[in-house]
Amino acid sequence: MNKKEKALKARLDDLHDQWNRREYVSPDPLETLYDYEDPLDREVVGMVASGLAYGRVAQILISVRRVLGVMGPSPRGWLLANDPAGIEAACTGFVHRFTKDTHMAALLVGIREALLTHGSLKDCFLSGYDARDTTLLPALSAYAKTIKSHRDLPGHLLSDPDGKSACKKANLFLRWMVRCDEVDPGGWHDALPSAKLIIPIDTHMHKISLALGLTTRKAADLKTAVEVTSRLARLCPEDPTRYDFALTRFGIRGELELSELLG
Repeated sequence: MNKKEKALKARLDDLHDQWNRREYVSPDPLETLYDYEDPLDREVVGMVASGLAYGRVAQILISVRRVLGVMGPSPRGWLLANDPAGIEAACTGFVHRFTKDTHMAALLVGIREALLTHGSLKDCFLSGYDARDTTLLPALSAYAKTIKSHRDLPGHLLSDPDGKSACKKANLFLRWMVRCDEVDPGGWHDALPSAKLIIPIDTHMHKISLALGLTTRKAADLKTAVEVTSRLARLCPEDPTRYDFALTRFGIRGELELSELLG
């Protein structure tokens, strides 16, 4: 680690220590996961919340809670107790921007089939995981293909790294599941290393990454996400997405100015 990297790490560590707290999560779709103590339910909630994590956050929360309200106190139990026709009926009329009721039903049916086959989404993901892989992207690709194999599921709800997507929402879901601290609730942290996570990149995080010199790439795509992650791994190799939540508070918290972080 060179002098410039050490200085950046010190600033990011300070930012993390100040802002990586549950009290600063709301408003964020992540907050919906906190209502579920059972990791088997929480992973299902994480799929719904991350899949709908686009658009205005207020509307995201309304949409996520509408789906969860139908599923009751145990989303996993509800999925297993309903057949595909019942799930389709429960989703009738649901709309979140360009996510239609048929799209949401397809996601939930895919999750249900994974639960029936593997017992949990964690074990479904692990079935495609190879410890020799340097990132979780190959396992994510296998996981996405499994969930999508039963219905025509649009990529905006669950992206496959083999495609052209930056996989922001899928990598966000994995951060929630694999990391375990005051903000990220975990559930898969005992089976997968946070060192292999990829930063969830969107236009906002891309702008921050450019400002910090973590990338020079102009596109907010998966290649950029991998590059930004590799730069952050030089600062924190065991947990390169450690700073993600705190960094994304810029633009959300009015008291935070990016110029202060740049020194």
